[in-house]
Amino acid sequence: MTIGNVAGQRRRQQAVTVAKERRELLVRAKRLCRVGTNGDDEDAHVENEMMIDEEQPILEAQTSKAVEELKSAVQYQGKGAMQKKVTALRELRRLLSKSEFPPIEAALGAGAIPLLVQCLSFGSPDEQLLESAWCLTNIAAGKPEETKALLPALPLLIAHLGEKSSAPVAEQCAWAIGNVAGEGEDLRNVLLSQGALPPLARMIFPDKGSTVRTAAWALSNLIKGPEPKAAAQLVRVDGILDAILRHLKKTDEETATEIAWIVVYLSALSDIATSMLLKGDILQLLIERLATSNSLQLLIPVLRSLGNFVAVDPKAILTILIRGQNTEGDVIRVLAKCLKSEHRVLKKEAAWVLSNIAAGSIEHKKVIHSTEAMPLLLRLLSTSPFDIRKEVAYVLGNLCVETAEGDTKPRIIQEHLVSIVSGGCLPGFIELVRSPDMEAARMGLQFIELVLRGMPNGEGPKLVEGEDGIDAMERFQFHENEELRVMANTLVDKYFGEDYGIDE
Repeated sequence: MTIGNVAGQRRRQQAVTVAKERRELLVRAKRLCRVGTNGDDEDAHVENEMMIDEEQPILEAQTSKAVEELKSAVQYQGKGAMQKKVTALRELRRLLSKSEFPPIEAALGAGAIPLLVQCLSFGSPDEQLLESAWCLTNIAAGKPEETKALLPALPLLIAHLGEKSSAPVAEQCAWAIGNVAGEGEDLRNVLLSQGALPPLARMIFPDKGSTVRTAAWALSNLIKGPEPKAAAQLVRVDGILDAILRHLKKTDEETATEIAWIVVYLSALSDIATSMLLKGDILQLLIERLATSNSLQLLIPVLRSLGNFVAVDPKAILTILIRGQNTEGDVIRVLAKCLKSEHRVLKKEAAWVLSNIAAGSIEHKKVIHSTEAMPLLLRLLSTSPFDIRKEVAYVLGNLCVETAEGDTKPRIIQEHLVSIVSGGCLPGFIELVRSPDMEAARMGLQFIELVLRGMPNGEGPKLVEGEDGIDAMERFQFHENEELRVMANTLVDKYFGEDYGIDE
């Protein structure tokens, strides 16, 4: 039985259901720019200034006026014309940065985009370019139709990513492009067709912290798919994989976080990139980050990348599993640290990675079964929120079976099954059978089948009956889901039919 992939978003191997998925997307919001790439902190202007409904019309009127001032400044040719434009741009930028609900619609309605595009022209002073790009960045952080208004500005924003522009200007333009890319696939395709990816990729080559962070964030938005063409294009940029590995190894956690998101999308969307990164020893770098970091923002993409790589090449992780046992680089120990975390998302992601490892060979399963992760997993199955319990159930189920070519049913690893059932997991799986989530219910039924078929001395039926498993399965007697209905009714008929209990 196979669980189909969801729009290519996740990769997971599961021996229980014999499926492979890669996990990719965690929605990453567009960013309003309040702190400019030149270090100007706009929050200093708006400290504790939360807009309320009656102030919004005032702000919109001020914005319309600021656009008119900019129009006048652009047309002015006399003495001090340059400073006049910068002053007008700064005022518009200040207004677009000011509120939780920036007056973007007012700026667009007053005709801001053509003026800002004109102010982005090459040969303009850096201060003017920076303020123009900053205004466009915040407009791009708006609603979908507001972001699309930047289409006329994209060619110049992309052009300023190159070496002809200063680092602060290029970074601010990258930020604007990242917001546009974050809006959706259509705009990503426009950016790709206009050549945004190569210069953006080259911006992460140097060791310039702020620029690398912004460019990497924008790049991850640009390649996030769902089509793999951007990820495939990125891999062909000379030097990009070396830069990714270098930053993942040496940079600060904030930069490493943005780089790790690039790795998430590459490992989810491009088999070529995945293979090349594995050759670059990326698994060890990811494990080192897991072992040494307490940053939730970094650990999430690192875990997702690790799970994707394990799904693609289980043999690669096996070498590290065996080599790292009882050391600081012990993969399972590091994942167990995440299972103990107070953060719900870390528990879920770590369990997902473990489920991919547990879907590997018998050696993968033995390593997990012999570690401190086991009591943690058993406790999480009975005490955690549903989404975590579901991930944990995949781990435990995968540990109990192995598959071989030609098998119609997975072979049971009886030692693991007995140990896990003795640890008290059966009620947790039966609870999944009662779940309205059909994937979880299927997994619960599959585990019940393992218990009924595999527990020694024929004690499986009694164990299932003792936990009200018959009642849980009978909910599917007339269920609309044919697969689950047949599965549950077959188990009840086979193990709890007319002859059940006669010997007693």
